[in-house]
Amino acid sequence: MKSSFNALLGICILIAITWSCANIGSPQGGPKDMTPPKVLYTEPAMNAYNNTKKKVVIHFDEFVKLDNASEKVIVSPPQTQQPEITVNGKSIVVKLQDSLKANSTYSIDFSDAITDNNEGNPLGNYAFTFSTGSHIDTLEVSGYLIDAETLEPIKGTAVGLHSDLSDSAFIKKPLDRVARTDSRGHFVIKGIAAGKYHVYALKDVDQNSRFNQRSEAIAFNDSLIVPSFRPDVRQDTSWVDSLSFDTVFTRPYTHYYPDNILLRSFTEKSITQYLIKSERSLPQLFALFFAIRNDTLPTLRGLNFNEKNAFIVQKNADNDTILYWIKDSLIYKLDTLKIQAKYLFTDTLNKFIPRTDTLKLYIKKYKNAPKKEGEHKKKDDKLKIIPLLPVAMATPSSMDIFDNIKLLFQEPISKMDTSMIHLFEKVDSVWKPKPYLIRQDSSNILAYNILAEWDPGKEYNLSVDSMAIHGLYGLHNGPLFSNLKMKTVNDYANLFFNITGVGPHAFVEVMDAQGKVIRKADVIKGRASIYYLNPGKVYARVTDDRNNNGKWDTGDYITRRQPEEVYYYPHAINLKAMWDIDQNWNVQELPLYKQKPDELKKQKPDQNKSKKYGQNSKKSYS
Repeated sequence: MKSSFNALLGICILIAITWSCANIGSPQGGPKDMTPPKVLYTEPAMNAYNNTKKKVVIHFDEFVKLDNASEKVIVSPPQTQQPEITVNGKSIVVKLQDSLKANSTYSIDFSDAITDNNEGNPLGNYAFTFSTGSHIDTLEVSGYLIDAETLEPIKGTAVGLHSDLSDSAFIKKPLDRVARTDSRGHFVIKGIAAGKYHVYALKDVDQNSRFNQRSEAIAFNDSLIVPSFRPDVRQDTSWVDSLSFDTVFTRPYTHYYPDNILLRSFTEKSITQYLIKSERSLPQLFALFFAIRNDTLPTLRGLNFNEKNAFIVQKNADNDTILYWIKDSLIYKLDTLKIQAKYLFTDTLNKFIPRTDTLKLYIKKYKNAPKKEGEHKKKDDKLKIIPLLPVAMATPSSMDIFDNIKLLFQEPISKMDTSMIHLFEKVDSVWKPKPYLIRQDSSNILAYNILAEWDPGKEYNLSVDSMAIHGLYGLHNGPLFSNLKMKTVNDYANLFFNITGVGPHAFVEVMDAQGKVIRKADVIKGRASIYYLNPGKVYARVTDDRNNNGKWDTGDYITRRQPEEVYYYPHAINLKAMWDIDQNWNVQELPLYKQKPDELKKQKPDQNKSKKYGQNSKKSYS
């Protein structure tokens, strides 16, 4: 009995101890793992000579993972068939599918794709190299790739070298060595043999490492690249944690040149013309959509109607969409319009030749289409309300003194009686008639501008009598009325730039915080003057307008024409009312990739990984 009691007591004590230990509290872990995975060994060995194996295995000291390998990992020389890359626990396996080239240095650049499995610490800038010959090519070149028009850094694009210096090599042959740009647009091309090269960037749509589609974004350098190196030193840092460092010391290293290559990426203007589609969205309206700009309008012939003087033609800004408003109700009431359209078409030799298409245009049907304004019946179904001509009056209550009143319509206008349009100015509390002109907008036939000599600070009243304006299809306007007040000169700031480094023809664009252009001014004898800007934070860029057509123009590889240069003022400008800001601007003072303010950049650097590189990477320099 006593032994049974002792046994039971012992079991109770053991249970109590176990429960107590389990509830003392959560065990405290050690410091967070900030160490990236470490390479233990590779098969074949790093920098191996005379290698014939197409399989590479990299062994690490911990479990690893690959982040977006298809975009980040790149092999040089470029591969026709994409390599097979897999993760197997603590190893990464790369199987090359192409035959190995003799006497060539191969590099597999993982960029920042390798991280440990738990904390995601990146190894950072790791590249594996071997040679099929008796030596390793070790030269490197580096630089930046940016968008030619916006100066945005371009991420994930291939940049490569050609030892064949003929212009046709970029079109006919794969690149010799390639790298891929990171989130800052930065690239490093490794494993280069001594010699002379052309450098290119290619958004390789068809993955063949050569430029054979005009839709592929490209960049090229006008100068030859001659890789070289010299011994150098740099300041390195020993970090205590993510916020503080222990020691700054000097470390010798090999400095490879050139390290400041700048490439400006662009997409060539398409030269392939064809009719994309035709569409009849309304009974009285049809449109022709073309691939590129039409400098010559198509010639139309009606097959079931007389096309003579049958249309009012409306073109968009790019002249690639042509709208045809049908004037005759007998024509637009036809269920089907049969039209023969003759236009210029691009053949297989990229030559413009006449082409004739026969079109059958049916009225496009819309389900649950909304009725026009006023198009409804009263309850007694006897009296219909006559629909009015839709018109929008762009008259803000507080109007800029450089602006004009705009009338916007949804169909062409057949008649406008200006005697029924009244503009008054308030003078000493009395409304007096104000002279004005009304003009159709040069870029939009459905818009009309009311022009007057606006006096700053004055109040105005605009009224349009009913039936003053008649649309093409029989509708007329209802009465319109608007009050507005002009801003005063003291409401604005004026901005002036003294610009050096651009050609004789250039223009400045002022932008808001979202990068939207709000004003534009020509550069005249090195000076741009932008008056009447609203207070606030603005940014600016200048375009070197080589052909003086008032817009930015892209480049062309065949003619070796670079895109027009764009420069950004590197800082925000804070405008205040009644201020005149006069700013000197040397567009060559900073490299292009450093000019665009970070607030405007849409492509942001990978901040988190950049911080980790500062702590963990042994090669965290640019």
